[in-house]
Amino acid sequence: MKRASTTPSEFSARALRAEEPQGRAGLIRSSAIRFPGRPALTVHARLLVLLFVLTLPLVNPWVRGDGVGYYAYIRALLIEHSLRFENDWKSANPSFALERVNAYGNIRPDQYTQTGYLVNNFAVGPSMLWAPFLVAAHAGVLTLDKLGAHIPADGFSRPYRVTLALATAAYGFAGLCLAFALARKYVEEKWAFLATVGIWFASSLPVYMYFNPSWSHAHSVFGVALFLWYWDRTRGERTPRQWVVLGVLAGLMIDIYYVNGIVLLVPALEARAGYAQVLRLPMRRAATLGRLFAAHVLFVAATLIALLPTFVTRKIIYGSPWKTGYPDVSTWAWTSPALGGVLFSPFHGLLSWTPIVIPAVLGLFLWRRHDKRMGTYLALTFLAYYYVIASRPGWHGLSSFGNRFFVSLTPLFILGLGVLLERAGERFARPSRAFLLAALATGLLIVWNLGFIFQWGMHMIPARGPISWRQMAYNQVAIVPARFADALNNYMFRRKDMMEHIEREDVKQLESAKKKTE
Repeated sequence: MKRASTTPSEFSARALRAEEPQGRAGLIRSSAIRFPGRPALTVHARLLVLLFVLTLPLVNPWVRGDGVGYYAYIRALLIEHSLRFENDWKSANPSFALERVNAYGNIRPDQYTQTGYLVNNFAVGPSMLWAPFLVAAHAGVLTLDKLGAHIPADGFSRPYRVTLALATAAYGFAGLCLAFALARKYVEEKWAFLATVGIWFASSLPVYMYFNPSWSHAHSVFGVALFLWYWDRTRGERTPRQWVVLGVLAGLMIDIYYVNGIVLLVPALEARAGYAQVLRLPMRRAATLGRLFAAHVLFVAATLIALLPTFVTRKIIYGSPWKTGYPDVSTWAWTSPALGGVLFSPFHGLLSWTPIVIPAVLGLFLWRRHDKRMGTYLALTFLAYYYVIASRPGWHGLSSFGNRFFVSLTPLFILGLGVLLERAGERFARPSRAFLLAALATGLLIVWNLGFIFQWGMHMIPARGPISWRQMAYNQVAIVPARFADALNNYMFRRKDMMEHIEREDVKQLESAKKKTE
């Protein structure tokens, strides 16, 4: 079955209704808008909730690595009422503190900026999202302490870390739900469901949604998915209030992770199409053009206001709201990007480490048959994001499972995979057989990915630097099945010892690499 192509006007609600597809595709679109709102959940939505609940024991209350910097904002503000991060750095895991704290436990002088604050290039957005939960946790700890519980109310004790980890998992799951809701507007719900589960467990997302919850990537899934979901929901003729909301969501998305700003290419391309269509109007061109321009000014203003937390923290730490602490973009490799390495390198290549992204990306370029304009916007956004990541220093993400920078594009991958699965399924005479085969293939990719994550987490392969594909494949077949059950038991019941072992191995790798460069 082929679906009707839609080309909704970006400023005409009447045109949007007129071009809405009819029949089964139209029913899928109209019903999908309701999720995740108030109406009853469908069977597939309930299955997603069940999967999330079943995986909650995997949540790891661990603040580590980059997560120390992300978490420091809310911890320091909540406990010490300032942006002084000295206690965060001194209490950090050894691999994070190695380059920041000397052998005597003092912060190295080169870690301070000209304003006297510690260098913290990590974005403030994750702390903004954690804040409501951590404020409640802090109040709970203080209350229990008054009752004699004697729990350290320092932001480092277990109640805070558990709260952080659960909140991260919840935000990641909310992002998946929003992506599922968006995908099922354009493909049958069963394919949207399978695509969501596939990207959820066969990509890099599980590492940052469960294992390293203090990092920003699961939050990025939420921020990008919420922005795209609301953008799509309000396509047609947005009210001034909707433009403000869209701008606030855009700002939040960038607060979470600066590179997420590339997703603003979607409304930028929409605006370009809108202006082009207005200029073709025979009458009332100036008035319509003025209204459209005013709407975009409102959107930009709301985005800038939502970015105030980023601007303020940059001003305090670096002395300028425009300094991020990262290398200036003028120093990036814009003329010689690592286009091949980002995709295929044994050093965290996107497609070589997480092969489920291959059909997902192919599906993005098939999206034009569902919605020509939206398909074009999404495909160009992926290409722009790919080019930017390939141009940045450290495109491989150093200690990363797969190319973690692309976790932000999880909603796009779910959309693309859903389209590809449906298109492939249409070639089968028996739909049930098509779904069964697709589910089997997705399941195999999930099993492969989980084994790969196990190897990476247990340092059976290097956490940093290129890996040996031959060694990795051998481990997948010969070692992972034999060790997986014991490791899972340790993770569930002796996790502290396991995490300390992993940290020691990480420090060994860092010290070994440092000696080689000296």
